[in-house]
Amino acid sequence: MRVSARSISTVLMGALLLGIVVAAPAGAFGQSDPSTHRSITDTRFDWPTWSSVVRVATLRDHNTRIVVLGTTLLGLAAGLVGTFAYLRRRALMGDALSHATLPGVAAAFLITGEKNLTYLLLGATVTGVLGVLAVLAIRQSSRIREDAAIGIVLSVFFGAGLALMSIVQSTSTGNAAGLNQFIYGKAASMITSDATMIGIVAFVVVTGTILMFKEFRIVCFDQDFAASMGRSVVLIDLLMMGFVVLTTVIGLQAVGLILIVALLIIPAAAARFWTDDLKAMTMFAGTIGAMSGWIGASFSALLPKMPTGAIIVLTAGILFLFSMVFALRRGILPEAVRRIRLRRRIALQHLLRAMAEIEERTGKPTPIDSAELVNMRSWTQRDLRRLTNRAKGAGLLTRKSWTELELTKLGRTHAQRVLRNHRLWETYLIEHADIAPSHVDRDADEIEHVLSEELIDELERALEAGQDIPPSPHDDTPDTARTMP
Repeated sequence: MRVSARSISTVLMGALLLGIVVAAPAGAFGQSDPSTHRSITDTRFDWPTWSSVVRVATLRDHNTRIVVLGTTLLGLAAGLVGTFAYLRRRALMGDALSHATLPGVAAAFLITGEKNLTYLLLGATVTGVLGVLAVLAIRQSSRIREDAAIGIVLSVFFGAGLALMSIVQSTSTGNAAGLNQFIYGKAASMITSDATMIGIVAFVVVTGTILMFKEFRIVCFDQDFAASMGRSVVLIDLLMMGFVVLTTVIGLQAVGLILIVALLIIPAAAARFWTDDLKAMTMFAGTIGAMSGWIGASFSALLPKMPTGAIIVLTAGILFLFSMVFALRRGILPEAVRRIRLRRRIALQHLLRAMAEIEERTGKPTPIDSAELVNMRSWTQRDLRRLTNRAKGAGLLTRKSWTELELTKLGRTHAQRVLRNHRLWETYLIEHADIAPSHVDRDADEIEHVLSEELIDELERALEAGQDIPPSPHDDTPDTARTMP
C-alpha cells in the first residue's frame, strides 16, 4: 500500500494536536522540586539531574509538553515554507516581515487596551502584510533594488514599533503588558491555547504547502515558464508569502520577531547540503526545523535560566553546522574526501598513460626506467615512488628492479583505455572545437579523467570510431609544463 506525503503529514499533525489538547495540567515548564527553590538573587548554575532529563524527555510535565509540541510544530511549518522562501531568494523578506509585525502588536494593544493574544497577532498580521506589500511596491515602482527596499521597510517599521512600544510603556497598564516577549520571544509562557493556535496554523501551512508544491516549485525555478503555462505568478508568490506571514506571526510568541527569521532560513539552508531533490530537501528542512524546536525547547526546560527562543535558534545553528561539514551530498568533509580521491585517481591515470605511451614508442611491453617517467611528467622521485606503490598495491604494475617498472595485464588494459580516452578528447577538440594543437593536450588532460561511458560513446560516434584515433601531437615530447596533481 502506498502512503502519500499528504496523508503522512495529516496523521502527524493530528497526533501532535491531539497530544496538545488532551494534555492534563501538571507542573510547570522546567519544573523542579519546590524545596530546592532559592532566592531570586541566587545566580548559581546547576546542571540538570538524570531524573529531570528523563522527565523532560518523556514529556511528563504539562507545560513542558505544551512548549515542546508547540515549538516542534512551529519548526516543522517554518522549515517547509522556508524552503521555498530560500529558493525564491526571499530570505531577507522574512526578516523585514518579522520586524514589520512590531507596530501591529503595539497598535493592537493601544486600541484594545488588553493583552489578548488573538488581537495582538491580528495586528501583527496586518502590519506584517503591509510591510511585505511596501517592499513589493518600492521594488516595482522605482529603480531601488529589493535588498535596499527590504532595508528601508525593516528599519522604518521597526522604528515605528519601538515608538509605539514606548507609548505603551507610558500607559498605566503598559508595564504589566509584557509585550517585549514579542521582540525576544518567551516560549516558556506558552499555554494550551497558544500551542493549539500554533498547531492549527502549522497544519494550514503544511497542508497548503503540500497542495501547492508543484506551483511553488515552478515559480521558484522558472517563473517565466510558469507564466507561459497560464499560472498567475503574482498570485502564487502572494500565497507563498502569505504562508510565510502566518508562520512568522505565530512564531512571535515562541522565538520573537528577531529570531523567527532564523527558523525560516536555517533549516532550508541546512537541508540544501543533503540533497539536490526538492521533495527531499523540503522533508529535510521540515525535519530539521522540527528537531530544532523539540531539542531546543527540551534543553530550555532542563536549563530554565536560558531563553527558549535563543536555545531553539542555537540548536538550528548547530544542525546547520553539522550539515555543512558532514552532509554526504555537499558537506565540506565529504567534498574534501572526494577531491582527494579524484586527485589520487588522476595521478594514477597519468602514470598509466605515461607508461602506455612509452610502450607504444618501443613497440613492445618492456620494463620502463623510472627516470624516463620523471622526465615525462615532471614528478619528483618521492611522488613517483608513492604513485608506483599505490599502483602496485592495486595490481596495475610490478617492480622489476629498484628503478624499472612494468605494467601487468590488468594495468595495461587500464592504461590503454586511459590513453584512448585522452586521444579521443584531443581529436574531438581539434576537429570540432577549433582548439589549436599546441594547446589541446593541456585541455584534454583536464577533462579526460571525468569522461563518462555515455560521453565516450558520443565522442566515438562523432569521430567515426571505427577508425584509429591518431596519436597526440605531444606524445613524443616531455611534458615539463605540468606537475603531479
